[in-house]
Amino acid sequence: MSTVQQEAGKIDQLKEHSADELEVVAGRERENLEGWIPALASDEEVRESLEKAFDYRGDVTITKKDGVILEGYIFDRRSGTSLRDSFIRIIPAKGDRAKVNVAYGDIAALAFTGRDAAAGKSFEAWVKKYWEKKAAGETNIGIEAEKLD
Repeated sequence: MSTVQQEAGKIDQLKEHSADELEVVAGRERENLEGWIPALASDEEVRESLEKAFDYRGDVTITKKDGVILEGYIFDRRSGTSLRDSFIRIIPAKGDRAKVNVAYGDIAALAFTGRDAAAGKSFEAWVKKYWEKKAAGETNIGIEAEKLD
């Protein structure tokens, strides 16, 4: 159990950090990909962009070279020796939600269209909110999931 003095010290310490500072994990660059539309001008750009799309925690919109547009969450990818034998697997946001395989070589455009569901959800950010609520006199403070859209 902590004392009131310890809690006050922790609150003062957390006031020195912004939410953005608390969200960044050491050794990893924070990128805000929401809304980004990569050029996909080279094979390397296609691979790098799809790797970022795989790590992204929101939906993306893929336009295939045949004109088909897929919006959904990329949950898997298989990198082969060429774009033709490299694939992503996507769960469509609408419809029957059957998983779809798409070859990297079939992708004409990629857009990070969905909200990054995990942005600002680091443990440090939660701890800061906890101490702020505690300082305000709230009780029964717990971790509660944010409602999904």
